[in-house]
Amino acid sequence: MNKQVAAVTIAVLFMGSVWSGATFADEPAKPAEPAAPTPPTLFPAFSGSLTANSKPTSFDAGPLGNVFVTGIVSGFAQAQNNVAPGDLTSQGDVSNAQIFINKPTGLVQFFAQAGAYSVPDIGTPYLKASNATDAFYGPLSQWFVKLAPNDSFSIEVGKLPTLIGAEYTFSFENLNIERGLLWNQENAVNRGVQVNYTKGPLALSASWNDGMYSRKYTWAWLSATYTFDPANILAVIAGGATRHTSVSTLVTPLYLNNEQLYNVIYTHTSGQWTFQPYLQYTSVPTIPAIGALQAAGTYGAALLVNYAVDPKSQLTGFSAPIRVEYIKSTGSAANGAPNLIYGPGSKAWSITLTPTYQYNAFFARAELSYVATQDTTPGLIFGPSGTDKSQARFLLESGIIF
Repeated sequence: MNKQVAAVTIAVLFMGSVWSGATFADEPAKPAEPAAPTPPTLFPAFSGSLTANSKPTSFDAGPLGNVFVTGIVSGFAQAQNNVAPGDLTSQGDVSNAQIFINKPTGLVQFFAQAGAYSVPDIGTPYLKASNATDAFYGPLSQWFVKLAPNDSFSIEVGKLPTLIGAEYTFSFENLNIERGLLWNQENAVNRGVQVNYTKGPLALSASWNDGMYSRKYTWAWLSATYTFDPANILAVIAGGATRHTSVSTLVTPLYLNNEQLYNVIYTHTSGQWTFQPYLQYTSVPTIPAIGALQAAGTYGAALLVNYAVDPKSQLTGFSAPIRVEYIKSTGSAANGAPNLIYGPGSKAWSITLTPTYQYNAFFARAELSYVATQDTTPGLIFGPSGTDKSQARFLLESGIIF
């Protein structure tokens, strides 16, 4: 695995340096050229303060049509207090060394995402990319083949990005470097099939998949998104296990793989401001066979806000994302309820600030996050003995998106 990661990293660095060199080099003025056509939408999604390459590299693949190759290479450094056993007070690592291959047009389309990555996550110990890549979704972390007979209907099969939640899996896709408290209850990548249908402002998706990457095809999802206008979008998502399983790994938490999960997400854009409040509810039923002797669930709310500096100003490229979250779990340890946060019946809130700068391919951002807890179970929180009730982190991340 390490040789594969090293090879991918070298390839990404080389391609990134070639692309960025072409972008940053001083060149003599040239006559104005006709505007190039807008490129098609490519995966993975960039829903945060970072933006994808607006001029992606494409290749003519003959009968397949145009194939686009993009990617990212980035690294980060982190410092924190109240460190859990096995984690470090300070450390640096590769956060992404990934290549993306898209064939986004025609009847048969496809996408593949390959390389090394980590998944920084607020309130949990950090796992280095050299271990995370294998422990989570492998070097080929996402891929799918898509059959699209028209613009309204399509079917996808493969390792799919989740429909659930307001945040995606990888750091570059989101407003913040770290995923949030609500994301900790959600799945991220799953194997399965997904059907999509769009009619006017309404977009519907349904999926049958393996939930928390369990290889047990027991989960079903439904997603509905309504675009009132370009500035106002509402999404309602429901999903969860249709039968109980006992799979338990790092990437497949035992209780969460048996849960039901519901989201309501609203996105409003006004000038340079973007506001995204969302609500989340999860529930795990009583399942004595896996140790859940009492039903439990979580209630969560979050607000994601981003201010992007006016592109006409001298500070173009700067943005200031912030995320605020609160989550509460139900049940009690005395009655045998599962632990879904920091002990049965615990609560937590967080705030995350991530000032960001991007210039063409290059980006840099800093992050300060803070998590505080209440009604916790000793041994299940922060610090060497699991009894510290809060944690603060400072991160720096920088890289090239090519």
